[in-house]
Amino acid sequence: VQLQASGGGLVQAGGSLRLSCEASGRSVNIYTMSMAWFRQAPGKEREFVAAIRSKSSSTYHADSVKGRFTISRDNAKNTVSLQMSSLKPDDTALYFCAARSYWSVAYYSSSQYNTWGQGTLVTVSS
Repeated sequence: VQLQASGGGLVQAGGSLRLSCEASGRSVNIYTMSMAWFRQAPGKEREFVAAIRSKSSSTYHADSVKGRFTISRDNAKNTVSLQMSSLKPDDTALYFCAARSYWSVAYYSSSQYNTWGQGTLVTVSS
């Protein structure tokens, strides 16, 4: 499985962006996979942003983005999206999508995911 993230860019505080992550590969079916977004700001560790459970519509969001970001999945397009609104300068980071087969209760840990996209940069200006 390969993951291709896109949609990053420069936006003013209070603005919105939509990130997309397309999965490709032989017989890939993201419905059977748990997908997540992580981010890493300069000088900081990678942190969990949001996840969507395999074979389910259940979603999970970090407290820091709850109410502002929404993760969703389009099974027909094998794409997972992250709709981001009310962006803050603290949201500035390189955003990565990640995938694993099936679900893990430790969905918030980057170590649980074995497939990663290349990252897309989000910059929020004040």
